[in-house]
Amino acid sequence: MPVLTLEFCGHSTFPAGVAEMLASGRLPELAVRLDGVTVARGRPMISDRLWQSRSCNDLLAGAISLVAQSVARFSAGELVPVVDNPAPILRNGGFVRHYLPFFCRGLVDRAVQKLRLGRRPFYWQVAYRLIDGSGVAETGQLDGKPFTVLPDDGQRFYADPFVLERDGRHYLFVEEFPYATGRGVISVAELGEDGTFGVPRVVLEEMHHLSYPQVFAQAGEIFMIPESGAARELVLYRAAQFPDRWVRDTVLMTDKDFNDATLLELDGRFWLLGTERFGYGSASDSMTVYSAPSLRGPWVAHALNPIAVDHSAARPGGAFIRQDDAVVLPVQNGSKAYGGGLGLMRLDRLDDFDVRFAPPRPIGPGPAWARTGIHTLNRAGNVEVVDSAG
Repeated sequence: MPVLTLEFCGHSTFPAGVAEMLASGRLPELAVRLDGVTVARGRPMISDRLWQSRSCNDLLAGAISLVAQSVARFSAGELVPVVDNPAPILRNGGFVRHYLPFFCRGLVDRAVQKLRLGRRPFYWQVAYRLIDGSGVAETGQLDGKPFTVLPDDGQRFYADPFVLERDGRHYLFVEEFPYATGRGVISVAELGEDGTFGVPRVVLEEMHHLSYPQVFAQAGEIFMIPESGAARELVLYRAAQFPDRWVRDTVLMTDKDFNDATLLELDGRFWLLGTERFGYGSASDSMTVYSAPSLRGPWVAHALNPIAVDHSAARPGGAFIRQDDAVVLPVQNGSKAYGGGLGLMRLDRLDDFDVRFAPPRPIGPGPAWARTGIHTLNRAGNVEVVDSAG
């Protein structure tokens, strides 16, 4: 009988793998072997490296997803050997020896960060620019004309920018997160004649957190699919009076923690790609795919879900981009931290039998946006928008 085995950072046991990760400073790596041959690799995202209980939960949840992926591919006859370039084993000493110095450094770093941010527990910034010709998606760099920061009053932050052009006017949709409520809402600002966006105003609010306001036109109407994973549902909203009044049109999914679901219409079929959390673990490292014959569904899971377990090639960071004959997905790079960077990943295959992407091409830094990485990239017409951890 074929046998699957699992390795953590080159070790056959979980404690040894965690000790190796701490000793070498390596990012978490998982490998699944079928009768000794590597058939799957995964890189779970660790949301909190300081507290080992949390990081171990993320690592083990990623391992479960990777095993589920391997079983699905085995059942479909798609489980094949993958390139295996294991890193050298560097561990010298036990877990406690390596964790204590790591923990002390982490406490100091967090104290410094808290002093830097002041009263804000966390902070994001949205920025925009008006350009002609090539933008970040084409150059792969944050160069060219500088971005302008969307200002806030210190009592909230803005993130997840999407921009829509309608009747010659540009509308910027963002997640607005008031610190007083601790719950995201969707807000909109309109581009003025002076080339600047005004103060965003709230247009959609629920009892649960909302973010990632993916807004788009379809069949003569305007729709939005914001993230609502906290409510374990995914809802299609329709503009009853654009851009200020939105109604719940269709519940696309229920009982799923589906994050940053990003829509693509391809060859007469609708697809949603995002990350899904199965119980414990990160919300940013396990890509799943759903498809439907129409926008309102019914939506069905891909037979090979989860498609990938990768902290740098799973969670979308903006709408799909069409470049000549290619379809490209901005994808978040959470190798160091959530919001740490963004890459551009070309879609090579998407059908009922398989989903394949080329490796992500990282977006390089540049003077146009002097922040640590970016988290979202979108564009409509000559308006390009980004955001990042402030």
